[in-house]
Amino acid sequence: MKKYLLLSLLFTSFLFGNSNVETIDLTMTWIGFLVLIVFVVGYYFIAAEDKYEIDKSIPALFVGIVSFLLIAVYYYMNDLNIHNVHNEAESVILEIAEIFFFLFVAMTYIESLIHMNVFDSLKYNLISKGYSYKKLFWLTGFLAFFISPIADNLTTALILSTVLITIEKNKKEFLVPGAINIVVAANAGGAWSPFGDITTLMAWTSGKGHFVDFLYLFPASIIGYLITAFLLSRIVPNEMPHFDVEKEEKPKMKAGAQITIFLGIFTIACAVVSHQILDFPAMWGMMFGLVLLKIHSYKLNKKFGKDHFDVFESMAKIENNTLMFFFGILAAVGALYFIGWLHLASMVYEPQYLGPTYSNIAVGFLSALVDNVPVMSAILKANPDMDLSHWMLVTLTAGIGGSLISFGSAAGVGVMGKLKGVYTFGAHFKYAWTILIGYFISIAVWYLQFEMLGFK
Repeated sequence: MKKYLLLSLLFTSFLFGNSNVETIDLTMTWIGFLVLIVFVVGYYFIAAEDKYEIDKSIPALFVGIVSFLLIAVYYYMNDLNIHNVHNEAESVILEIAEIFFFLFVAMTYIESLIHMNVFDSLKYNLISKGYSYKKLFWLTGFLAFFISPIADNLTTALILSTVLITIEKNKKEFLVPGAINIVVAANAGGAWSPFGDITTLMAWTSGKGHFVDFLYLFPASIIGYLITAFLLSRIVPNEMPHFDVEKEEKPKMKAGAQITIFLGIFTIACAVVSHQILDFPAMWGMMFGLVLLKIHSYKLNKKFGKDHFDVFESMAKIENNTLMFFFGILAAVGALYFIGWLHLASMVYEPQYLGPTYSNIAVGFLSALVDNVPVMSAILKANPDMDLSHWMLVTLTAGIGGSLISFGSAAGVGVMGKLKGVYTFGAHFKYAWTILIGYFISIAVWYLQFEMLGFK
């Protein structure tokens, strides 16, 4: 219950957005309370996804769509300018679309690489080398840290947790710290890349920092991760796993896989150029990369047949529920902003209250309790007056804060599903102190770094 109370307090705390739509404060009206109730109830079902066996995208879409419809009905009933609701809805759609299509292309590339056995080959190369548990612990952690900035943290965590369970199915003194290590590394790695996590992508596309600015978070991300990993590694046994490599069939990457990898990297470069140099939405460069992938797919079909690789099959396999959840939750936050419930938020960032530093540190803990997407969305809508260093701080804390609790991030939830009965809330919480130490060290490194560089 505390989780939902904190969520409500957060959203009641944040104001001022950057929309040009003229709004009326409706917080103390029946429609204001109704929309807030719909949001809290809807978020309860999102948080209790496993309990009710309902996909989180369903309540998210319901809340986002219904909230705006209720507002439109209220405007109509009270003879208010309903065109303002129309304008706000269009503004929200444009805001969502840029990130929606960016993620759509990124997910298509990931599914294409999976289809071409790129990740299976990586897994086999790891488990066939004859490494000790401790060495595998460090290897999977570093791979998670450096793959997640390009792929997303969930996909990275799922692939590498599969490696863990392939190596060892019962040894908890390896599996538990190994799983925590992967989750922490995937979240930390995604925090320093504009497209490593949805929250960083939102901050980048909202213009809160240039592409290069996010890269300055690398020292804070990796040092905090290394501290946590070092503490966890002391638990991992320095033995050799019993793995019969002869029973494991060696996967072979399909023809065209290398070109697909190159096109994926080139697509990211196109997105950066599109956003930073041409002042286009980042998704424009991503969509150009999708065109190149389709051309590549066409050439492979001509040479090897349709069964070899079909880009539309990769599109069909992407996690549409994630995209729908993203659409619904951002629409819901947009409705709360339009009603006026985000009105008091900027006060929290004022010096006479918490101020930007302590507020942004608290965001990390809130991200562990609540999904970091609505948290970051609310902050961007509130648009508190912060300099670049503080916008980078909230990007860092929202990204890595989810590691504090096992279900605090998509990566953690994914690994819990992969290692059922082994990587649990209790198992994670037992070593949460190692993550907390790394969290505060990351913040300390950020503070020293930005003070030295004089970012304003």
